Amino acid sequence: MQKQRPFSSSRRRFLQTSAGAAGSLNILSGFVQGQGTAANGKLNMAFVGAGGRANANISGCDKAGQNIYALCDVDHSRAGGSFKKYPNAKVYTDWREMLEKEGDKIDAVVVSTPDHLHAVSAMAALKMGKHVYVEKPLTLSISEARALHAEAKKQGVCTQMGNTGHAAEGARLTNEYIRSGSIGEISKIYCRTDRPIWPQDILRPRGEPAPKTLDWNLWLGPAADKPYSPQIAPFKWRGFLDYGTGALGDMGAHIIDHPVWALGLGLPSKIRVEKADRNTPGAEKDTHPLSCIIHYEFAATDSRGPIEIEWRDGKYEIPRPEGTRGDKEMPKNGCLYLGSEHNLMHGSHGGKPEIIDAAHGKFQAPAKTEERSPGHYVEWVGAIQQGDPSRAKSNFDVAAPLTETLLLGVIGSVLGEGTELTWDAEAMTTGNAEADKWVQHSYRDGWSL
Repeated sequence: MQKQRPFSSSRRRFLQTSAGAAGSLNILSGFVQGQGTAANGKLNMAFVGAGGRANANISGCDKAGQNIYALCDVDHSRAGGSFKKYPNAKVYTDWREMLEKEGDKIDAVVVSTPDHLHAVSAMAALKMGKHVYVEKPLTLSISEARALHAEAKKQGVCTQMGNTGHAAEGARLTNEYIRSGSIGEISKIYCRTDRPIWPQDILRPRGEPAPKTLDWNLWLGPAADKPYSPQIAPFKWRGFLDYGTGALGDMGAHIIDHPVWALGLGLPSKIRVEKADRNTPGAEKDTHPLSCIIHYEFAATDSRGPIEIEWRDGKYEIPRPEGTRGDKEMPKNGCLYLGSEHNLMHGSHGGKPEIIDAAHGKFQAPAKTEERSPGHYVEWVGAIQQGDPSRAKSNFDVAAPLTETLLLGVIGSVLGEGTELTWDAEAMTTGNAEADKWVQHSYRDGWSL
């Protein structure tokens, strides 16, 4: 394993100041985008985040035949397995240093950090002209999703978000079942996850000294300077407003993705929060609610009527429709489509679609018309190799609007029960002054896009 060179305290201070950060990005933008710079024409890939979820992303790119060139993680203990598995990879703690020192050798960057770090690291890579893969949800805020989308288009690079179910066979089947009209007209869809599986509706825990293997300041990155707690990092951060997007942001990309894609829903026009359960006074300042019911309204188009998605998480289950087959249970994580001819359900991550009403015997599966995926990572690599961003089916043209939809629900849930938002996508306003504050992102001094 190649060790990184010492990162001097003076240079660290340079990068952590506003002027230094801006100067660093100016340096980064001077690099030339590589194309298959590794041996045998493989892509040199760099990873921001090398432990936890990153293990699957690193493995996916490895199996897609690419070179694991550089690994970066703020917690060398958590990322130790990856460092050991890829001993020839260059190892870093600070992704900014990795991009600056290795930028002319890197073709693509994979971001597998907590949500609050996605935008700043991905934007730096995009400004270098690098192809980028970002874990889901794409960003912590709507303004960040818009910014990444715009920069990716400007650079003409190939992007992908980590909602891996987008490449699944079940996702393609769902598209065919719905687009063919085989289940009839759809006016309502239930989407549900049984998460959170981490604490929500809690106050921020008391701070503790961070482990010596963790650079807590870099973990915080653009977020406010607050103390470390093992009740936040490395796993439970998803429940905290500063770092994660709760159950909806976590699983919505694997669940809401499918009806949005199959029906071409675009962005919602209205969002209404029916339930946002809380038991802890003051927790709304720190964490997401325990369980939610959120209604999304999508306006009618020339080809379909208006559609409602009802999102349920935590304790709220999908109600069982009348006439459902006795051997079928509602999905704990997935979707139920109420069609005029049949009711259809599937699990998360493109789970296998099934007709669940009593008339299922009359259902005739439509012809296979959707292009099948070679795999989520292979799609992205192929897009890069072919110079065609559209080959990656969850590229930022898809991922940014989907993330925007998820985050509108998250914003509503944070403001609480009874919140109603009317989304003006052009003006990026909700008709609610408090909600609008959550649309635009703010950054700690020394950090920005």
